[in-house]
Amino acid sequence: MTTAFIFPGQGSQEVGMLADLRAEFSDIDERLHEASVIVDEDLIELVEIGPESRLNQTAITQPVLLAVSVALFECWVASSDQSVAAVAGHSLGEYSALTAAGVLTFADAIKLVHERGRLMQEAVPEGHGAMAAVVGLDLIELTSVCDSVEEIVAPANINAPEQIVISGTVGGVESASALSVERGAKRIVPLAVSVPSHCELMNSAAEGVGALLDSVALSLPRIPVYHNVDAKVANSVEEIRTRLVSQLSSPVQWSATIAQMTEAGCTQFVECGPGRVLTGLMRRINREAGAVSIGTLDAFRKSVGDN
Repeated sequence: MTTAFIFPGQGSQEVGMLADLRAEFSDIDERLHEASVIVDEDLIELVEIGPESRLNQTAITQPVLLAVSVALFECWVASSDQSVAAVAGHSLGEYSALTAAGVLTFADAIKLVHERGRLMQEAVPEGHGAMAAVVGLDLIELTSVCDSVEEIVAPANINAPEQIVISGTVGGVESASALSVERGAKRIVPLAVSVPSHCELMNSAAEGVGALLDSVALSLPRIPVYHNVDAKVANSVEEIRTRLVSQLSSPVQWSATIAQMTEAGCTQFVECGPGRVLTGLMRRINREAGAVSIGTLDAFRKSVGDN
């Protein structure tokens, strides 16, 4: 069995997440404390008792998810005798993957995603952007739908062959959602997000992220990292920077990423963070590949014990 780790993005967070794991592994709260000092916010309290509205603000969600995901990865590596063959992360999760692979230091990664979240929020005023999952249309048909809408809207997360998230202005997403139903979509699921990620509305934020990345030292990864924008492994530090800048305003090629990792020999995928979003998507992408989430203590112990 060849194991790959996949890291979730925004939307997987919830008040009280990973409570049993945090009780078992003090390292998780230690990482949250480190992140709290960096962002000047009590992230442990937010994780434990909320308020949910604050936890869900992009500039807070991103460092919280990165901190707990990286800490959980470190706990798994310390508890297991199996190596990790490759990593990837969905949207924000790509920064968790890069940190786990040694490209970014933990402190630099927390600073980056905190500022990244702030830049994203500033790029589009709250209430002006939206995202929605479209189930039952393929990428060609959905792209045609988006192209026919006058306002800004485009495929943003290519999660599975017929599970694609669109992103854009509120009007653009609403129009594309209605037209998608007319074209045969089975379901439209509006997402509870504060910013419309991975579309041209994020161009100004992407420029800001580029400036931030220029001031941060990156290292070549210890583990192959598959990137969102092209589902490929970068060959240099400069390629990593370029991909991270493009990522913010480009679609997340998640389905293609899993396909590339499977083709490279990965047979078991471990979702490292709260929730089971990516594990659920695996059923739509490749039912033959093994997929487990380690977001609970029982699941974590079973994963380590199976190795």
